[in-house]
Amino acid sequence: MSITITPLTDPDYRPFSRRLAWLASGDHPVGSAYLRLHSKPSQEHLAELELSVHPADRRQGIGSLLLDAALEAAAENGATTVLADATVGSAGDAFLAARDFTVGMRLVYTRLALADAKPTAEPVAGYRLTSWVGVPPDELIESFTVARAAMSDAPLGDIAYGEEVWDVARSRQVAEVVAQRGDLLETVAALEESTGEVVAYTELVVPGNGQGDAQHYGTVVVPTHRGRGLSRWLKTEQIRRTTQRHPDLAGLLTDTAATNQPMRRTNQSLGYQETHQVHRYHLLLN
Repeated sequence: MSITITPLTDPDYRPFSRRLAWLASGDHPVGSAYLRLHSKPSQEHLAELELSVHPADRRQGIGSLLLDAALEAAAENGATTVLADATVGSAGDAFLAARDFTVGMRLVYTRLALADAKPTAEPVAGYRLTSWVGVPPDELIESFTVARAAMSDAPLGDIAYGEEVWDVARSRQVAEVVAQRGDLLETVAALEESTGEVVAYTELVVPGNGQGDAQHYGTVVVPTHRGRGLSRWLKTEQIRRTTQRHPDLAGLLTDTAATNQPMRRTNQSLGYQETHQVHRYHLLLN
């Protein structure tokens, strides 16, 4: 079968990135590739690849043709690092490894079934919890944005992502983008009682229809407030509020760097069960 690689127009445009797309076809579609290019100055070197070939059409060089098109486009657009995820042990895992991609980190994916979730946690002295849906309240958005910077020391393996810069405008924009696609961004935050400032938070994106599984966006504790049980308290409260607000929701999904043992222990203690692991590959372009 003769294969044609056709560039497509992808409507998935976001404020700080855009996506290129290709379709592989013979007498029928057999595969696709998507390449996300970043426009933030600190991440212009990155391109994120998603590539798939129908199982019945694999081992005919289709994946390699799609990969060649994506890597050429990445270089033409100034990217120097291409990232790609593959489930450990999958065909994609073997494909990327055979094409000189290197594993930069391993992610552990877990799920909490809400029907069985009854976690408990003791309040932490000196703090109180609050919550909101969507954009953070005006009186908290500045300290919330400062707390976001604590993500800068999250485990990243061997991948150079570039510096993440946060300001109030970007904090608002993240919530607005989630709302625009019809979902809910729900946040539980810990406030230091003596200052009233956000020092920890956990975010969850809930499908707009309140069904299926919700996705954690992240849990962050400012370094000087770690080791006190805030993350477990936050997550316990988030589970409680989620089951009350969304009784038809089935579960919560999260992924954690394999090396992030404290967060993995917290999730396990709350009842999250591992579903699979993913290799995050990177390829440096010449």
